[in-house]
Amino acid sequence: MKSETIKARRSYQAWVANETLEDYSLRYAARSFRRWSPFVIANTALGGISFLALEAIGGAITLNYGFSNAFPAIIIVCLFVFITNLPIAYYSSRYNVDMDLLTRGAGFGYIGSTITSLIYAGFTFIFFALEAAIMAQALEIYFGLPIVIGYITSSIVIIPITFFGVTWISQLQLITQPIWLVMLVSPFVFIFYKEPEVLSQWLHFAGARGDASEFNYLQFGAATGVLFALVVQIGEQVDYLRFLPDKTAQNRFSWWCTVISAGPGWIIIGGLKILAGSLLAVIAVGAGLAYSNAVEPIHMYIKAYEYVSDDPWVVLSAAALFVLISQVKINVTNAYAGSLAWSNFYSRVTHYHPGRVVWLIFNILISLLLMLMGVFETLETVLAIYSILAIAWIGAIFADLVVLKPLGISPAFIEFKRAYLYNVNPVGCGAMAIASVISLAAFAGTLGAVAEAYSAALSLGTSFAAAIAIGVVTRGRYYIARDTPLIDEAAGSGTVQCVICSYAYEAQDMAQCPFYEGSICSLCCSLDAHCHDVCKSPDNLSAAKAGELEFSHLRRMIPPHLIQRLAKFLGVFLALAVVTAAFFLLAYRMIELDPTASQVDNVRLLLRVYLVSLVLICIGAWWIVLSHESRELAERELVASLEELTETRQELMQSERLATIGQLTATVSHELRNPLGTLLSSISVVRKYLKNTDPPIQDELDRMQRNIWRCAHIIEDLLEFSRNKEIRSRAVQIDDWIAAQVVEQTLPEFVHLKTDFQSGAKVLIDSEKFRQAIVNLVQNAHQAIVPQDDKTSPSGILTISTRTRGKQVELRIVDDGCGISPEDADSIFKPLFSTKAFGVGLGLPLVQRIVERHDGDISIQSDLGKGTSVTIWLPVMREEPNAKSSAAIGP
Repeated sequence: MKSETIKARRSYQAWVANETLEDYSLRYAARSFRRWSPFVIANTALGGISFLALEAIGGAITLNYGFSNAFPAIIIVCLFVFITNLPIAYYSSRYNVDMDLLTRGAGFGYIGSTITSLIYAGFTFIFFALEAAIMAQALEIYFGLPIVIGYITSSIVIIPITFFGVTWISQLQLITQPIWLVMLVSPFVFIFYKEPEVLSQWLHFAGARGDASEFNYLQFGAATGVLFALVVQIGEQVDYLRFLPDKTAQNRFSWWCTVISAGPGWIIIGGLKILAGSLLAVIAVGAGLAYSNAVEPIHMYIKAYEYVSDDPWVVLSAAALFVLISQVKINVTNAYAGSLAWSNFYSRVTHYHPGRVVWLIFNILISLLLMLMGVFETLETVLAIYSILAIAWIGAIFADLVVLKPLGISPAFIEFKRAYLYNVNPVGCGAMAIASVISLAAFAGTLGAVAEAYSAALSLGTSFAAAIAIGVVTRGRYYIARDTPLIDEAAGSGTVQCVICSYAYEAQDMAQCPFYEGSICSLCCSLDAHCHDVCKSPDNLSAAKAGELEFSHLRRMIPPHLIQRLAKFLGVFLALAVVTAAFFLLAYRMIELDPTASQVDNVRLLLRVYLVSLVLICIGAWWIVLSHESRELAERELVASLEELTETRQELMQSERLATIGQLTATVSHELRNPLGTLLSSISVVRKYLKNTDPPIQDELDRMQRNIWRCAHIIEDLLEFSRNKEIRSRAVQIDDWIAAQVVEQTLPEFVHLKTDFQSGAKVLIDSEKFRQAIVNLVQNAHQAIVPQDDKTSPSGILTISTRTRGKQVELRIVDDGCGISPEDADSIFKPLFSTKAFGVGLGLPLVQRIVERHDGDISIQSDLGKGTSVTIWLPVMREEPNAKSSAAIGP
């Protein structure tokens, strides 16, 4: 049975509802929020290119593989990064979506893109850890701060700036950009001025594993594998590019300049910084530093600033200041992007969104853990493995944007809302899985030395080709799950109110939800766990509203919400485990080692204690999840109780009103029927004696007679409505029964009747009562087709149809008449409410009562000036063995 879906108001934490803090996490960047100029957006996006991991990477591959292998690897990878990043930057800027939302609509699907959210989150906390470790090294050298305290300081200082999102980040980048540029460029000017021969030393540097005079294709491939990890940096760029204003004829040039410069253009600056790191590492090694120290940016820039000044204090201060500014500029971006990635992942898995601020802290905690584990010392290995997964992801997106969309296989636009996407799209998910498996096997050495060296390039090529092949084979079948209609409500106000959270958002962020029967915002759509995606399977809609969805035997054996519960548990467990591990590592790094005890003994002791604590953490995490669910259950029960109380109060008021109507009707009918009868008799006598009078007198007599009969009909309606007669139901074949009732109806000539009876089901109804309901609805429908003015000749269509949906019969009566205004739509079932000049307002309330007494339901959808659709749901009669279908039920 179709029933009114309870729209329990969803409330959020203050920082979730405040878009200044959230910066449109999980949703389209609204036009009203995009208030920055293209220059500010470009400056903010390019501010993140300050990260000194670029110099560290350049130095590492040069020291390991020599200039002859590192230099071509840098040039080739930069070219590939520019090409693959360009369409990503364009589509994100054009449709104002971040990397996760872009991935959803570019071949991965709604749930399929969760794994890419984790990959992106991994990029942010890996590079946050690398950059914060570099910053901690500078604090240790300049201030003498212990490295562990430096790790903590480098992490905490980022939180207050990133807390307020793009607003504060853009201000920070605007202020620091000129200082950073001057401090970046000036040392190299002095280097080439004072010691131009250093260029020759750099060009002939052989490295630890090669000969500068020869190009080694295996070492070249290994160097590209490390560099390919940088391809995901475009995700952080589009986190800002999505706030670009709409492209217009006036800003077209500046819009494109921003997209190119702040999008793929980042790699031009980034490539120069990688080359700069390569040069500075060679200079540092030439000055006598060990390879392990030469790749640390603080040591690189100390050597660089020695060309600027002979004063050691000035050199150290300048290098430390440059490192600190650079790392703050990039790590606010890393932390911001990471918080968005975790939000996107967790909300889809658990249907719960505690807010971007929570994930900001979580992302920084993981980064701190990586720092304490010494991630900087394993830079090459970490980035080489990561690049395989990252490039497989980007390769699939690139294939969709540059091949499948132009061919028309993929939709030309980016659809990111859950309501319109398949959960998994084999184009992106399949291509990424194939490429990752093959490339990881190659990296492990199972496919030979060449495949191992070029595993990242193999991942890119395989993913690109596989995505195109799967897209062609499936013909784009798994991109859009249902039509994406425009929301007409947005035409006037520009915003649409969400039926769940009651906040108003722009139409691009809204979806039409048949389950909640209204417009729903993308965040509420993502978090809803009750609809079971019935918008993509309309046949299950009525069953879902009635809570009667049929599940497989296996699903019935699984407790409800098990996946969400386990995901919440794992999330809490992981967070607590990370925090605990960070404390243990802090303890290990900060304690004074006992001279009589070996370091191994301390490691084993702390590891054993940590493993034991994991058991307590597991119990605590489960307790937290259950406590949270208990609180949510109590809140839902309270809301349900309040709703039931409100409904009961309304029913009581309705009953009192009906009782009053009944009492009044009994009195009025008794007191008025006899006088009305007398008046009718008197008019008949007067008409008999005035047969030959003038037409105006006859017209007045007719008008008096009509109004007397009208009063009599009003009394009859009131009597009928106030009575509560017993329903006597019998089984009827609904199609034949409706057809018989329609034949009896006399419709005006201008109303064209259409019928479409496809139910074929039997229902239990009281024929006389239900006939009254049908008559009222048909009369309302053809009366609505009559135009409001007499100048227009009336003409319209009345359609009556039936069909079976699951365990219900759906009867629909549709007209293309004048419709019902939104102001009146909420009152049409209230007794004595009428929009007609001579209406009593009992027709529809009577229909509703009759339908509900048949265990059915009724709803009305109407557009003013376009028409009205009345839908009645009745339960299908269950066939009982040896039962007589025509037996009367009830007295």
